[in-house]
Formats: sequence, structure tokens, C-alpha cells
Amino acid sequence: MSDPRYQVDVSVVTRFLAEQSQPEQNRFAFAYTVTVHNSGEIAAKLLSRHWVITDGDGHVEEVRGEGVVGQQPLIQAGQSHTYSSGTVMTTQVGNMQGSYQMLAEDGKRFDAIIAPFRLAVPGALH
Repeated sequence: MSDPRYQVDVSVVTRFLAEQSQPEQNRFAFAYTVTVHNSGEIAAKLLSRHWVITDGDGHVEEVRGEGVVGQQPLIQAGQSHTYSSGTVMTTQVGNMQGSYQMLAEDGKRFDAIIAPFRLAVPGALH
């Protein structure tokens, strides 16, 4: 069982960006808004991210980097941090998943898991 002091929940809302997509060129743009909620007992800083993006053809791209959208937010216990970002795929449907690497104020490092979520052009799935 995981330690209740180090609990971070991640939720994601996605949106297809028709105005930035070019379907005739297999370019499908998506935005996603992520809420990182510290449901643990200790403040924690989001140090880095690791995304695994899989398109509808099974092509996998991994993205690693510091922070999120140029920030390394310190999230107090009971508080949340929300940000928006985006990705472009060559298929109408795909998914993303990954993790955030966190550093609690007491020096403990831990991962916040980002469960798989779907990116899909409206109407692409029946």
C-alpha cells in the first residue's frame, strides 16, 4: 500500500483542435488540460514529466523534460495545479499516459502516475 503522505492524483480533459489540424495531411492537433492534485499530507514539487504517446497505428513517442509548460510548481497538501498543453498526431485516435516525478518537502522523491487517456477526433470512434 502506498504511503498516504505522498499521494498525487492526476486528471485530464482533452479537446480536438480542428482549427490547428490538417486531416488531408494526417495532422491532428489536440489540447489537454491537466489537474495535478496533492491529496497527500506533505507539499510536493513537480520536478519533471515523462509522457508516452501512442497513435492509432501503434507508433510510440516518449517525451521527457523538466516541469510542465516551463514551471516546476510546488503543490501544497490539499491544493491543485492546473495547466494546458497539446500534442499533434498523425492519426485520428491515440492515447497518452505517463508520470510526474515529484519531490516532497521532506526530501522524498516519488512518482505521480498519469493513467492512460484517449485523444480522438469527434466521431472517429463509434
